[in-house]
Amino acid sequence: MGLLTIETADHVTTLTLNRPDTMNPLGAAGDGDIFAAACDAINADMDVRCAILTGAGRAFSAGGDIKAMKERTGTFGGTAPEISDGYRNNIHKVLRALYGLRVPLIAAVNGPAIGLGCDLACLADMRIASAGAKFGVTFLKLGIIPGDGGTWILPRIIGEARAAELFYTGDVIDAATAQEWGLVSRVVEGDRLMDEARALAARVAAMPPHALRQAKNLMRQGRSISYDSALEMAANTQALMHLTEDHMEGIDALLEKRAPRFTGG
Repeated sequence: MGLLTIETADHVTTLTLNRPDTMNPLGAAGDGDIFAAACDAINADMDVRCAILTGAGRAFSAGGDIKAMKERTGTFGGTAPEISDGYRNNIHKVLRALYGLRVPLIAAVNGPAIGLGCDLACLADMRIASAGAKFGVTFLKLGIIPGDGGTWILPRIIGEARAAELFYTGDVIDAATAQEWGLVSRVVEGDRLMDEARALAARVAAMPPHALRQAKNLMRQGRSISYDSALEMAANTQALMHLTEDHMEGIDALLEKRAPRFTGG
């Protein structure tokens, strides 16, 4: 069974982790290449304006493959340098692919998102959870450290103190707590999760594709640059957007009191 199922409709690509029998673990040989290919295809297709990441079955993702860790095989086998390269060349390739998506990404968290699974969810721009979802970064309980970049991204989402509490205790929080802490923006019943995710994706996909990708880029760059640099990037990017056909369409639609029809021109 393949790692991902990929479906594209109405300007939205849905990526579904597809190892439901084992709660969608990651780390098997080739996982990084599969994610890289999927995300490269999305970035290259200007008809795609939004993406959704979810899991098949009862889990979003339980994280790394515990059986492989126990047996010290695959990514988790060999010498220390070999394991390090396994992370760089496989697991981190998954994470870099998602981080490098140029379109907005929605995580529809349908169940437990643990360890690496939580890190995947955190790489999304927006997160919606089912009522039965759970979140945890339980690496220390396994005698390892957060090896997937979670110590960089989780504090940016829920703050240093709450991230530290999760990392240092290994506690798992429910969907309601995740919403209270700002880890997810909304919680819905499980049978409504994908409908909610698709409805949000449709609203995103209704925006002009070039401006949409540039807005995500500006938000991303804003994490590490000065305000003066952000203004300079905004001025240069805005100049390009003013010359697009979609800009004129947005103005015409507003003046004519109708919904705009953005085409990417």
